[in-house]
Amino acid sequence: MARRFRGYLPVVIDVETGGFNSATDALLEIAAVIPAMDDGGLLYAEHSLFYRVEPFTGANIEQAALDFTGIKLDHPLRMAVSEERALAEIFKSVRKSLKASGCKRAILVGHNSHFDLGFLNAAVERCGIKRNPFHPFSSFDTATLAGLAYGQTVLAKACEAAAINFDSREAHSARYDTEKTAELFFAIVNRWKEMGGWDD
Repeated sequence: MARRFRGYLPVVIDVETGGFNSATDALLEIAAVIPAMDDGGLLYAEHSLFYRVEPFTGANIEQAALDFTGIKLDHPLRMAVSEERALAEIFKSVRKSLKASGCKRAILVGHNSHFDLGFLNAAVERCGIKRNPFHPFSSFDTATLAGLAYGQTVLAKACEAAAINFDSREAHSARYDTEKTAELFFAIVNRWKEMGGWDD
């Protein structure tokens, strides 16, 4: 893994939020898929994490965002945790995988990854976390990669082109979108490997 990505561990992240502004809008869900590599050099999902997140004090939440995601903040089974708890648990797992893979730092993989990285960084700053395992500004964007590999940039369309089952009724949940983004990323990286595009 360390040789394949120049010392970086690609970790797939998706967030659901209360709007588009990472500085003012709430982080409502976050999920992560942490990969491993088999003996043939192919990526697969080693484990995943998912948290519903309590909005930070003073957070803006647009009703349109809730309508889009279907998140019900007052649902009795929502069982949300603080931003600090969610990030601490994800970072703990990422650091464990960094050590196991011999990688020095994680790099965020996301569909339109700048969005997810912006909200991740904003939450890290709010929580005063000093040791963020993720690169602060670099990321792998599956919208760009899928545009290259399949001629599609929308997640559902890219998954369809990659022969990955995608249920639009499940979309816009951080857990589901992260799983599908991970499948898409692995499909592209593994296909490139199988085609001889990566010589290790």
